[in-house]
Amino acid sequence: MHKDPIGASANGRASQVAEQEALPADRPNYSLYDPETAIEGAVHQILLNVGEDPSRDGLLDTPNRVARMYGELLEGYRQEAASVVGNALFDVEYEGEQMVVVADIPYASMCEHHMLPFVGKAHVGYLPGEKVVGLSKIPRIVDMFARRLQIQERLTGEIAEALEQALHPRGVMVVVDGQHSCAQLRGVKKHGVNLVTTALRGEFRSDRGLRDEFYRLSGR
Repeated sequence: MHKDPIGASANGRASQVAEQEALPADRPNYSLYDPETAIEGAVHQILLNVGEDPSRDGLLDTPNRVARMYGELLEGYRQEAASVVGNALFDVEYEGEQMVVVADIPYASMCEHHMLPFVGKAHVGYLPGEKVVGLSKIPRIVDMFARRLQIQERLTGEIAEALEQALHPRGVMVVVDGQHSCAQLRGVKKHGVNLVTTALRGEFRSDRGLRDEFYRLSGR
């Protein structure tokens, strides 16, 4: 018996059922289930299939712990950039080539290919138009997109795109560096490799001097 979301209407339940029926047989619609319970069951099956005993003391609570961990590490799916920014937009008169840079923002994300973590720092700069955004909002935007299944290239572009849409600045530049455990623990097994990705919007695309200034201010 499926568990309906609290407060769901009859029409809403009918729509969810219709959506599930339209999916291929091997692609169940997990929105009809409690996500934490579904993940617990999946982890239980993984433990069995790698040869473990899920009933032994050390593993009894592992499925629940893993389910709660995914809820935390992937909480970005439950957030939107507009809500993160909120009303923290302020009118400020900026002239000339003045630039706002927030550097060395730590992040932790999960590679969508192997669901292993990658970590690093993001460096974000923008050329204000008519508004600036509250300082804390930029790290929150970074975290929102990082806390999803990602590839670093897309993460970098999504941060830049969100700032461009929220602020309508003259330009945005984002540089992200990351160390990927999927390349350290498996495959090529290379430690210490640092991937660097960039996203340029507006005046940063055409003005090398602005890019150089961003690198100087961000300490790169």
